This record gives sequence, C-alpha cells and structure tokens, in this order.
Amino acid sequence: MQKESASGSSGGYEWVALSVTTVGTLLASIQGSALIIGLPDIIATLRSNFLTVIWVLLAYLLVTTAIVPVIGRLADIFGRKGLYNAGFAIFTLGSLFAGLSQARFHGWDLVGARVVQGVGGAFLFANSAAIVTDAFRRGRIGLGLGINQIAAAAGFILGPVVGGLLAAISWRWIFFVNVPLGVLGTAWGIWRLREPEKLPAGQHFDAWGSLTFIAGLGSFLLGLSLIAFPGGARDLPYLLIAAAVLVLAAFFLIELRASEPMLDFHLFADRQFGFANLANGLSGLARGAVLFLLTFFLQGPYGKSPLQAGILTAPFGLAFLAVGPLSGALSDRYGSRGLATAGLLVSAVGLLGLSTIASTTAYGVIAIFMILMGLGSGLFNSPNTNAIMSSVAVDRRGIASALRMMIANTGQMLSISVAFPLVLGRIPQEVMYRVFLYGGGMKNLPQVLSVFQSGLHEAFLVSFGITIVAAAASYLRSSPGERSPA
Repeated sequence: MQKESASGSSGGYEWVALSVTTVGTLLASIQGSALIIGLPDIIATLRSNFLTVIWVLLAYLLVTTAIVPVIGRLADIFGRKGLYNAGFAIFTLGSLFAGLSQARFHGWDLVGARVVQGVGGAFLFANSAAIVTDAFRRGRIGLGLGINQIAAAAGFILGPVVGGLLAAISWRWIFFVNVPLGVLGTAWGIWRLREPEKLPAGQHFDAWGSLTFIAGLGSFLLGLSLIAFPGGARDLPYLLIAAAVLVLAAFFLIELRASEPMLDFHLFADRQFGFANLANGLSGLARGAVLFLLTFFLQGPYGKSPLQAGILTAPFGLAFLAVGPLSGALSDRYGSRGLATAGLLVSAVGLLGLSTIASTTAYGVIAIFMILMGLGSGLFNSPNTNAIMSSVAVDRRGIASALRMMIANTGQMLSISVAFPLVLGRIPQEVMYRVFLYGGGMKNLPQVLSVFQSGLHEAFLVSFGITIVAAAASYLRSSPGERSPA
C-alpha cells in the first residue's frame, strides 16, 4: 500500500485532485441554497403543494445519507476515481431530469429526479475527502481538506444570488446550469484523476450488510422526515422507525459475523476516530437546523423575502470561508484537538446569542452571532475531518470519509425533525407555508410572532447545550500527552 510516484507527494497531482473534488462540492452546495429561492415558482408551474416541495429538498439529503457508507466501502475495494466520476455523471443526469419535470406529475417526478441527484451526490461525497487525503502527503492533509471546504462555504454564499438570478429566467435553470458544468467536471475527472494509493487485492463486498444498512437507515431517516413534515398517515413515521430498529439490529449481527464487513466496527475502537466522529455527529445535531431556522426568522419576524433572507445569512458563510483553510493548515502543524474543540466553543457562544434574538434585534447584532457560528464551524470542520481521515489506513479512507458524511447528515436530519415541531409546529400551517415560501413577516400577527420567537429561543438553547457536549467529546478524543499532528 505504498504511494506511487504519481501520487500527491510529488506536489502536482494534489492540486489536480483538489480541483476536481472542489467542483463537485461547489455544485452540490450551490444547489441546496439556490433551490429554496425557486420553490414558489416550482409550486405554481408544477401545480404542486408545500409538502411535495419539502420532499424536493429532503429527498436528496435522505438518499445521500442512507447510501453513502456503502459507496465508501465500494471505493475501498474498487478505487475512488471510477466511482467519483460515475457520481458526477449520475448527478448531472439527475439535474437534467429535474429541469425537465412536468406539471402532470405535480412535482413528484422532480422528487424522483432529486433521488437520482442524491445517488450521484453519495458517490461524490463518499470519495471527495478520500481522494484529497490520498493525494496530499502527510503533514499537508489538513491544508487540502481546508481548501476543499472553501467550495462548501462559497456555494452557500453564492446559492441565493445564483438561485435568484436563474429563477428570474426559470426555476428550471437552477438544475439545467448543472448539466454543462457536470459534463465538464466528469470529463476533467476522467482525464486527470488517478489512483495514487494501491488498495489490497481480492477484497469482497458485503452485500447483505449493505442491503440491511440502507434499508434500516433509510427507514429511520424517512420516519424522522415524516415526523417533521407529516402527511396523511400519522402512525407511519413510528412504524418506520420501529422497523428501522429491527433491521439495524439485524445489520449489526450480520456485520459481527462477516469476514469482510461493510462497516468495520473496530474503526470506532480507535480513540481519535471514535471521539472525532462523536463530535461530528453531535455538531450536526446541534447545527443542522440553525440556518433553516435563521432563514425562517429573517423571512418571518424580520419580514424579508427568501432572496433577501438568503443574502442576509452570508456572514456565516463568509466567516467559514475565511477560517476553514487556515484551520486545516494549522491542524497539520499543531494538531486538531485544540482547534476543533475551540471551534465548537466559539459556535456555542454564537448559539447562546441567537437564543436571545427577536424581531426588534438589530441586524448587526444577529450578524455578529452568525459570524461566531461561521468562525466556530470553520475552526471545527477541517481539523476534525483531518483527525478522522488521518486515523485510518489507506484501505479504510473511503468508508471513513463516507461515515463522516453519514454521521453529520444523520445529525442534521434529526436536528430538523426536532426543531421543526418545536419552533414551527406551534403556529398555523397557512402562516408557516406563506412565510417559508414568500417571506413578508409576522408583525401583523403578534400572538404568532410571540409563540414563534419562544420556540426559536428554546431550539437555540438546546443546540447550545448539545454543542457543549460535542466540545467535551472533541477534547476527550486524545489524552493530553498523546501525539499527533492530527
């Protein structure tokens, strides 16, 4: 398992690998925030409704989260390059199908297209960090991962503006714009990506473990989503979660007996890997719904349009953009435990501040709290990812990268399922739908405004408490005298 001469240790290939993975991350991150701006037009054009377009948003995240560990394991068996390029192609096809959605299906064909995009996204996300880690030599991995984080922050910042400009032509162009970029990204990856690491030959794929994992986690996430955004069947979410518990128990037993399991539980026996992922999951749980709640606050109590609200959340992304690459490079030199823990504590201060905001709070004050959140996230993400990726062998980097993404996304979906009923479940649905889709404020509804702000404060206080626990987990992942630049 030695690096070939063409590897990132030569200094040239690492930047090629970074360029390919950054394009994919940028497209995926722009897509999420840009799409929110086009939701009212999607409802009108496709003769859809609020709950259907919510599934347009959730389907991508749900599918990506459920299958990404399986893709990560496949990458450790068959290599990263082919799977990453396949993911780019699938994501591009899903974007094309999404842009061609028709009114006669009332938005459900768009949901299906988002599922296809989610499959492609899983291939991209599972391999991105592994490709960067393979390419960059030890001592520079944090730098590569930190720069790669720029794309996520830049996509978040640009998304509302790009979405607003494209929606002015047609909401379909929010998807169509991915097609030429996706074709170029796929071609660039086929041409320039390599396999700088030699993976062990003769590995076998754990089919039963993979199937039970996807079925179990998929049922669990679907149940959580239906709790947050209920449809007609009130008992279905709880039946799905009960089924998920049984299937995941079967998965656990299968993996214990498998000679080459899809998910090697021994990975979590490593203190650095286990506690860094625990901090990762708790951070996702704490922060997963924050930007969603902030956007709703800016459209509701603050009375802004969706486009204005998206632009006003830019301080978070700008702060993240400024700190992410620097923190990654510093983690190579000084270690990641202190940086990651400090980042969570800074985020906690920002969350504590957000638990006090109201419709009368000056935007400058809110922006300061968002900057603290962005700085904290930037300090945490790159060093913590460096710790996770540096703690595993070459032939486990695919599954390590995928587990990191799956754990963070599961925390995010759990966060949404808790925060949505806590904050929005107390206000009339027609008010919630109108504010979410069109903005316009709640000042003419003082009772609704009071209830919303009370729930918002509770949600941010819960997030603050979880972030403190995440900081403790981050600090505990290494003993004070223990090594490691990672």
